[in-house]
Amino acid sequence: MGDFVLDDFMIRALVGGCGIALVSGPLGSFVVWRRMAYFGDTLAHSALLGIALGYLLGIGMTAGVIAVCVGIAVLLVLLQEQRQLASDTLLGIVSHSTLSLGLVAIAFMETMRIDLLAYLFGDILSVTWDDIVWIYGGGAVALAVLAFIWRRLLAITVDEDLARVEGMPVLAIRLTFMLLIAGVIAIAMKIVGVLLITSLLIVPAATARRFARSPEQMAGTAALIGMLAVLGGLAGSLVWDLPSGPSVVTSAALMFACSLMVPVPRAA
Repeated sequence: MGDFVLDDFMIRALVGGCGIALVSGPLGSFVVWRRMAYFGDTLAHSALLGIALGYLLGIGMTAGVIAVCVGIAVLLVLLQEQRQLASDTLLGIVSHSTLSLGLVAIAFMETMRIDLLAYLFGDILSVTWDDIVWIYGGGAVALAVLAFIWRRLLAITVDEDLARVEGMPVLAIRLTFMLLIAGVIAIAMKIVGVLLITSLLIVPAATARRFARSPEQMAGTAALIGMLAVLGGLAGSLVWDLPSGPSVVTSAALMFACSLMVPVPRAA
């Protein structure tokens, strides 16, 4: 058992997964508060197009995903400001269009072998130290930016119209938050895959919401629950030979289900 725990791939998986959980907890809290789950799905689906473009342009998978996710985030903010289509309709169009475009682009790449299932559902056990540098470097930047806009983002979440009246740069803060989500999706893709990333943002935060008494407490608790989900998912994946990404999300879902059975005072 000792040799099993000390395997290098296991250490990398734990370190990388916990790094993602630390960032996704606070960000996921705002996703839950602002009811932006579908927006997260849209960005996650667009990541597959980023993978294809990254390979086609020779700029690398991560750079391609970041570029596409950031572009889609900016486009969505601008289109939502126009108010010509309902947000859910707009998100549905962009989400499925980018996912389909990504799949079509990958189908045309006959000279390159791409493990589509690994990108769709993740493969945390294949995380490299270079990936971990991306995760912790990008995560540190994301948390620093989130800490900087934290109070204003909370104010906008509570009452956006009042924040506008008080002179807050609502559009800039919304765009900044969406870009943070885009960046986290790009660096988390290898952990849980593009189809499950939003789950890692939402489920730990939804679980933490029942127990937290303040926004800050909810963000920290969500990060802790996310790390426990990574640990539980990895254990299940290795013991029962299950796919790693879905195992992590299933672990988080089981903790959420268990939390529903615990009577608690009114959450934050």
